[in-house]
Amino acid sequence: MERREWWLWLFVVVVTLVLTVGIASLAFSLTKATIDDAYSLDIRQSVWGLLGLILLFDIYSLYQQFQIYSVRRQLLARDELFGVIAENIPDMIAVVDERGQRLYNSPAYTKILGYSAEELQQTSSLEQVHPDDRARVAAAAKHALNSGHGDMLEYRIQHKDGSWHFLESIAGVVPGAQGKAAQLIIVNRDITDRKRMEEQLQRSAFFDGLTGLPNRALFFDRLERAVNRAERREQCHCAVLVVDIDDFKKCNDSLGHSAGDQMLIAISQRLTQSVRKYDLVSRCTSEENIHSIVGSATLARVGGDEFTILLEDIHDAGDAIRAAKRIQQNLAASAFVINQQEMFVTGTVGIAMSSPSNNHAEDLLRDADIAMYRAKTAGVAGCELFDHAMHEVAVRRLDLETALRKAVQRSEFRIFYQPIVRLRDRTIVGFEGLGRWQRPGVGLLPPSEFIAAAEKSGLIIPMNRFLRVEACRKLRKWQTQFLTDPPLMLSLNVSASELAYPDLIKDIVQALQQTGLPPSSLQLEVLETVASQGGQPLRVLGDAKAVGVGISLDDFGSGYSCLSRLRSFPVDTLKIDRAFVARMDTDPDNRAIVHSILTLAHNFGLKVVAEGTETLEEVNALVAIGCEYAQGYYFCRPMDENQAMRLLETSHFAKH
Repeated sequence: MERREWWLWLFVVVVTLVLTVGIASLAFSLTKATIDDAYSLDIRQSVWGLLGLILLFDIYSLYQQFQIYSVRRQLLARDELFGVIAENIPDMIAVVDERGQRLYNSPAYTKILGYSAEELQQTSSLEQVHPDDRARVAAAAKHALNSGHGDMLEYRIQHKDGSWHFLESIAGVVPGAQGKAAQLIIVNRDITDRKRMEEQLQRSAFFDGLTGLPNRALFFDRLERAVNRAERREQCHCAVLVVDIDDFKKCNDSLGHSAGDQMLIAISQRLTQSVRKYDLVSRCTSEENIHSIVGSATLARVGGDEFTILLEDIHDAGDAIRAAKRIQQNLAASAFVINQQEMFVTGTVGIAMSSPSNNHAEDLLRDADIAMYRAKTAGVAGCELFDHAMHEVAVRRLDLETALRKAVQRSEFRIFYQPIVRLRDRTIVGFEGLGRWQRPGVGLLPPSEFIAAAEKSGLIIPMNRFLRVEACRKLRKWQTQFLTDPPLMLSLNVSASELAYPDLIKDIVQALQQTGLPPSSLQLEVLETVASQGGQPLRVLGDAKAVGVGISLDDFGSGYSCLSRLRSFPVDTLKIDRAFVARMDTDPDNRAIVHSILTLAHNFGLKVVAEGTETLEEVNALVAIGCEYAQGYYFCRPMDENQAMRLLETSHFAKH
């Protein structure tokens, strides 16, 4: 634009001077001309021609000036558009020279970073950049000037209030003389919110949302690194401690899940203090008798009420055991106050040590978990160190659970029946259904060899669902073949995990409808210790009574329920534990206990069945004190359906 305008004005001046000189010379010639009319006419025509040229030149000059004015208007419009864009675009636009001095900063700098235009002009472009990022930013600017194009860059810049923002930046080059880069146009985008979101997502992926502790994924990563470090250093080990909070379910049941969450937060805080304050162990060092805090210890919550602790740089298992004991002591040292309610907490700990033969993170975590479950079987607040015998037990248990799953799919379970006898006339009044496992290649297995595994794995529910239908169908068939008064009844055991199953009553009703067995002919046997817990088990038993199913309290006398609560239990029958029936003919204490239970039950209108009767003397003693029913080896061992069928044909046992 400037070159075009200068050439135009130079051209105007030159042409004007030439035409002026031409007209002046003609005018001078005209004054000296003779009276020759022809010559005068030629001069006048030349003057008019020059005047015409001047007119044309003026028109051309005006046209060129108009063109320049139009271009200037377009440039002004572009400047105004750029100003509007720069003021409203959320990105920050800056122009800097090759020395890093600011030439322009868009208004977004003030909106995002809080600095005024004057404040920015007084500082260099690197002054607000984080000290750790300045070298990278300077190198990126230099690279852009030299190469002619910039790369995407992330760095931190300081807000006027002192906080740090994350920027995503890319630079463009403004060419100068001879095409060499003279300035940089830098476009910066504030990505602070995105960075915070990424950090939050990363935290949710690797940290527990409730306690803020590392979760299983992060703990496992740190454990792998610790195992690798221990493998490279002789006589240095790492240990995994699995801490399970004892009876935490009671806290949830009694105080609610919200209070349970508060309890977990408080427990995690105390465990954190324990790791920092109490994990004093010998470090792997050339100096002797040096003890220091394990700074690399990692505490994590891996699920529910289970926590894990990683101890690094320890000499032997004794260090890990001492750390575990101190953690347990600190955990149980004082009560937790949740919703103005004091609660004492204990923890059971399982420990696994790294070794040349056990240097896999997954195996260590598994072994510590096995040790913890082994400690649980010995009671609360236990501490157990993993050994290979535990691993063998765990493998056998896993094999058993796998075989049980296949057994459920293949319906390998069978019902055996033990008769319940009316002592007055030795008549069979019903059967207790007992599960057996017909395991291929092994034979018939009693409940003691698989019920615990079925309970633990949850397979007890589908297994008993199948057995319940089979037993109800068989008893209904016997009821139609053998008419008795009252009709034959069936007693089936119900485990604690089944009582926690929400669809138990629905399954029972479905089995009765499917087989046609009247609800009054079915009794559910539940352990006294389970019924005494109240809550969900008691509600389920009440629902069973509501549909007409009877309830039998099994092993009565062996639990811890007080007799005053017996009236609140929805039971129809008490089954006296065999520990009291045994030797009651020779042990006056046992006889007195059985008599007391019998009297109590009759006062409450309940029936009584004596379990485990094995001798004629025990049977006679039961008859003498007025016991109505009994079952046990004296009458018959559990039998299959064919044997039970033949027994029903005799209908009673002789009185020997």
